[in-house]
Amino acid sequence: MSTQPISRRTRPAKAPLSRDVIVRTGLEILDRDGLDALTMRRVAKELDTGPASLYVYVANRDDLMAAMLDAALAQVPLTAEGTWREQLHSLVAATTEAMSRHEGLAAVALGAIPTGDNALLVLDRMLALLKQGGLDDTTAAWAVDLLYLHVAAAAAEQSTYDAKGGDEGDTIAAADRRYASLPADRYPMITSLRQALLSPGDRDTWGLNVLINGILHTPARQEGS
Repeated sequence: MSTQPISRRTRPAKAPLSRDVIVRTGLEILDRDGLDALTMRRVAKELDTGPASLYVYVANRDDLMAAMLDAALAQVPLTAEGTWREQLHSLVAATTEAMSRHEGLAAVALGAIPTGDNALLVLDRMLALLKQGGLDDTTAAWAVDLLYLHVAAAAAEQSTYDAKGGDEGDTIAAADRRYASLPADRYPMITSLRQALLSPGDRDTWGLNVLINGILHTPARQEGS
């Protein structure tokens, strides 16, 4: 058996580095090994290169995660059946699901202004639907900020919950035991509303309806107007 080292000419050629390749590799690491494993060094190792090579395409880990989030949003269908309101519900649900699918990515959207191509497509579609609902330009613009924040927060919560691998029934049961142990004289409202606080139901749909109804009945007012 030959012990000669493999010639560099006979080794499989590495895929050329690009921003898209780095982003895909980052998503693979994130989904396989979790958020803590996602480092520039780890991505470089997976691509059989040095970390310095990555910085030609991504500025840092934060830039990489932002690009990964935008890649995830490419999976969001921008059109659906139904009224503008039904379509907005579908878009919000799909965007929340896409953000929450990969651990930690939804948190990137919190406190950031969307600038990625796919995030902007989602926002553009949201604005179109809000305009169909009869909103003026300023109200639609402010409303899309509120809706995007709602999506990011809901997705971050779901992503964190999924990463812990918990069971929703166990979580609710643990909360119910805690609430049941509370002294009624100190927490009168929580103890009296304990059943309602933990009751099942489509809270996501209700919450989004609250936002939409509030937006429709609260036109934005520019300072001085």
